[in-house]
Amino acid sequence: MSLAVRVIPCLDVAGGRVVKGVNFLNLRDAGDPVELAARYYEQGADELTFLDVTATVDDHSTTYDVVRRTAEQVFIPLTVGGGVRTVDDVARLLASGADKVGINSAALARPELIGEIADRFGEQVIVLSLDVKRSDAVPSGFVVTTHGGKRDTTRDAIAWATEAVERGAGELLVNSIDADGTLAGFDIDLISAVGAASSAPVIASGGAGRLEHFAPAIAAGADAVLAASVFHDGTFTIGQVKDALSRAGEVVR
Repeated sequence: MSLAVRVIPCLDVAGGRVVKGVNFLNLRDAGDPVELAARYYEQGADELTFLDVTATVDDHSTTYDVVRRTAEQVFIPLTVGGGVRTVDDVARLLASGADKVGINSAALARPELIGEIADRFGEQVIVLSLDVKRSDAVPSGFVVTTHGGKRDTTRDAIAWATEAVERGAGELLVNSIDADGTLAGFDIDLISAVGAASSAPVIASGGAGRLEHFAPAIAAGADAVLAASVFHDGTFTIGQVKDALSRAGEVVR
């Protein structure tokens, strides 16, 4: 586990606007990505994650202009994902201001892509995004999905996480589709399973709704916690999350 727990707001972007839904469905407008990024930077976010949630579904490139403008407003690590298909896509995102790049569907389609990116830019650049839901179809009970959770694969999430790290993924962003947007808490079983199987840092995502939800995710094996709607809606600030983690005995930045 890293020395300090990271708190990461997530900006899910579609059509140049931040959106949020429940279980990856019924997306609603949540604001301007550049304005929100600046707000979270001021609140003390450790990193920002920017995901173009329709890039793969709509088969278009990530909005590099929004990435560039966001990077100009914040001076903390920025992870960008959505529609990343090639090493050249990664190069362009890094040139636009991203520090790390999230990959999902393209890596599932061609796992060799992970190693190609790692060889050119280093493992620290790669955040493997796993959109996971519970399923009896795979041994672990957790199956990987693609296209914003719309398509199931035959990939066992735990086996895929392990393989991806072996291929060069530097970090794992574990999104629980079942918990996403429900505000009922992180999927602790999923975080525990991935954390136990992976040597790479784990970011827990999906389900945060109360301040007391964050510490159990860290206790389960996550190195960082990611949330969206609770920050977008002003339910609480990043500082309040850090205070709650600190009270629970976790080290925060």
